[in-house]
Amino acid sequence: MVTTTAAPSVNRTSRKRWFLDVGFRHVVGVLAVVYAAFPIVYIISAALNPGGTLTGSNALFENFSGENFADLNRTFFWTWAGNTLFIGVVTAVGTVLMGAAAAYAFSRFRFTGRRLGLMALLVIQMFPQLLAFVAIFLLLLGLGNVVPVLGLNSKLGLIAVYLGGALGVNTFLMYGFFNTIPKELDEAAKIDGASHAVIFWTIILRLVAPILAVVGLLSFISTFSDFILARTILQSEENWTLAVGLYGWVSSLLEANWGQFAAGAVISAIPVLLLFLFLQRYIVGGLTAGSVKG
Repeated sequence: MVTTTAAPSVNRTSRKRWFLDVGFRHVVGVLAVVYAAFPIVYIISAALNPGGTLTGSNALFENFSGENFADLNRTFFWTWAGNTLFIGVVTAVGTVLMGAAAAYAFSRFRFTGRRLGLMALLVIQMFPQLLAFVAIFLLLLGLGNVVPVLGLNSKLGLIAVYLGGALGVNTFLMYGFFNTIPKELDEAAKIDGASHAVIFWTIILRLVAPILAVVGLLSFISTFSDFILARTILQSEENWTLAVGLYGWVSSLLEANWGQFAAGAVISAIPVLLLFLFLQRYIVGGLTAGSVKG
């Protein structure tokens, strides 16, 4: 007589093994998606709620209205958005060019103080610019008397401050990526009569595009979301960035308009999201290859 009691036991064992090997990852993934998506859903609900309060948005999507988005046209919001995009794009491009030039020099040239310079950049970057915002304020205050375009309440002055801290980790990250490019390419180009400038602009930069995209994206995001330096340097309302302007809408507890703030936050997230999606194919390769030790 043949028994069949072993089959259910085998099935239970298979399901248990599947859950331990694969299934629990789906559970963790679902929880992570819910955890990450809830704030997004809540802020969109608040943006569509004409009440102007966050407590009125506790019942998600109970009210639908584009009033908060329409109100943005009666403020400096689009001016702030233009200022933020201008500052972010110029800073990102400047950071990429400065970091790439420094990384190329450290990677391809051998000179006295090379290793010490790399370590100095890394150590200095450990102290954020926020620690020196008082000194930066006083520096721009004095510089404005000589070169007004680079003084306080100047977007170019803020860009100069951002670019002043552009080296450091970015250069170190690019340096690791540059070391993965064979030096034989440089030597072959030199045989054909190419100078270092030609090699850098026409050969190397094309091969290191992934790390350039990563550094540019990180620089844009950090500039886009910065508040303290932007609030310290940009003093007039028409020169504010989105971070400073949106904070001004909710800084007063008695006059806070959270609905308008939420609408502005939703629109403000679009440029970063689009840039991230556009550069997504470079991000993983750029970060992993840049970790190779040179």
